[in-house]
Amino acid sequence: MTSAIPTPTAVLIPGTGSDEVFVRAVFARPLAAVGVGLVTPPPPRAGELARGYLSLLDTLTGERDEPILVGGISFGAHLAAEWAVRNPGRCAGLLAALPAWNGLPGQAPASLAAKLSADLVARDGLEPALAVSVNGVPGWLSGELSRAWRRHGDGLAASLRVAAGHPAPTLDELRALAVPAGIATCTDDPIHPTKVAYAWASALPNSAIQETTLAALGEDRESLGRATVLAWLRAR
Repeated sequence: MTSAIPTPTAVLIPGTGSDEVFVRAVFARPLAAVGVGLVTPPPPRAGELARGYLSLLDTLTGERDEPILVGGISFGAHLAAEWAVRNPGRCAGLLAALPAWNGLPGQAPASLAAKLSADLVARDGLEPALAVSVNGVPGWLSGELSRAWRRHGDGLAASLRVAAGHPAPTLDELRALAVPAGIATCTDDPIHPTKVAYAWASALPNSAIQETTLAALGEDRESLGRATVLAWLRAR
C-alpha cells in the first residue's frame, strides 16, 4: 500500500491471526474524534508478517515529511513499538492496545496460544481448527476469528508462528522511546496480562495507561480504541 496518507495520520497493525477490519472497527471513530486519520494495512502473507509490516511502515513514512502515529493491538502493538524504537524521529506517538509480552516471548500466554493454534491448523486444516477454536467463545470473538482466519487462508499457520516467536521490545528499549504513548489493557483478559501493559507504561518515559474490559469490547469494539486514544491524549 503506497497511496497518499492523510494528515495527521496513525498507522495501526492488527494482532495475531486478526486483520485490518477489526483494527478499523476499534480505532477509526475514536481517532477521527480527535482529528487523526487512519491507515490499516492488511496483513502480509504467512512468514512475511513481521518483516512485511516493518517494511511497510518504512515505506509509508518515506512518503511524507511529518512523523506519524504508529500502533496496534497485541502483536501489532509489539511491531509498532519495535519500529518506533528504531525510528524515533519518524514517530509522533505510540498507540499500544493489549501488549502481550516484552523481550522474548518465553511462556507468555499469547505466544503459547498462537503456537497451539498454528499446530492445530497445520495438523487438521483451517476449518476443523477454526471449529475447535471458536467452540465456547463469545459470539463476537467467534465472528472475528472466523472472518480473519479464513482471510489468512493457507498462510495462517506460518503467520501465527511468526507472531508467537517474535520478540517485543525490551523494557530497556522502551525506556529510550520518548514519544507520547497510550497503553490500553483489558483487566479481564488472561491472554494479554494487565501486568504487561503496566510494565510497558512504567518503562515508557512519556506514557499513560487506561483500563477497559473484554466484556466492554464484546459490546462495543470502539471501547478499546477509546481507551488507547484517551491514554495517548493524557501522555501528550
